[in-house]
Amino acid sequence: MARVLVVGAGLTGSLCAALLRRQTSGPLYLAVWDKAEDSGGRMTTASSPHNPQCTADLGAQYITCTPHYAKTHQSFYDELLAHGILRPLTSPIEGMVMKEGDCNFVASQGISSIIKHYLKESGAKVYFRHCVTQINLRNDKWEVSKQTGSPEPFDLIVLTMPVPQILQLQGDITNLISECQRQQLEAVSYSARYALGLFYEAGTKIDVPWAGLYITSNPCIRFISIDNKKRNIESSEIGPSLVIHTTVPFGVTYLEHSIEDVQELIFQQLENILPGLPQPIATKCQKWRHSQVPSAGVILGYGRSPWMTAIGFPIW
Repeated sequence: MARVLVVGAGLTGSLCAALLRRQTSGPLYLAVWDKAEDSGGRMTTASSPHNPQCTADLGAQYITCTPHYAKTHQSFYDELLAHGILRPLTSPIEGMVMKEGDCNFVASQGISSIIKHYLKESGAKVYFRHCVTQINLRNDKWEVSKQTGSPEPFDLIVLTMPVPQILQLQGDITNLISECQRQQLEAVSYSARYALGLFYEAGTKIDVPWAGLYITSNPCIRFISIDNKKRNIESSEIGPSLVIHTTVPFGVTYLEHSIEDVQELIFQQLENILPGLPQPIATKCQKWRHSQVPSAGVILGYGRSPWMTAIGFPIW
């Protein structure tokens, strides 16, 4: 039985795992490892500690389908729509740039529900708090070491974490990357930003005419979302949630500052934009060290995105 490891439980890793399962006819042991405590990657949905049904998308906010991808990826959209995971975005998003033919979708159960769907479809064994440190070749197998526990052998490894994390791996993997490829990989750049989720008591009112707002005149805040309103969810038993995404310059400037200090700075700027906002009962501040990829480098192996690399041989 072939043993395959996908490293990273974000969109790329979860979809890769699902496609591996669907396109492999023979017996397959499929595992997904992620260093975080839950799946999602940059499509993470956080829950209020007081009510798990009160959630906030701290990564991607909605899905934009261009005419090109509407054709090439139609089956994926059809699947997610049929399962009720995606639905058309109808709530007002002020400042959104719309191009002709684009369609926008929102995940009614939170953006991480997309990842959870593909992980379930893959049938993979999913392990969290598994941080890969070394990859070595042992007896025609790839031996993968993590921070804790014994190394495990695999026939194929798919790496979907950000490129800087791939370049930090130790072991025989370093010999697989030529100097030219390494230079190209090092040229891949990422933006950095923070996301702050605010959770409120049931019955709290946030009286604004929009569900999402793009801001161009603030040095700290780039986007604000009333997350339950964005998904058209209204409930007397579930409080609203609000998400603030910072600008990239702010994220870069305060990347190494404490979460507490960053959160206080965001609150100060938020008061200028939404004065008199009620006090939240809980907060969650997320640092995105590797946010979006404005400049891509080389793609190794069988990967189809700048942060996806495969080691081994295709088995499908």
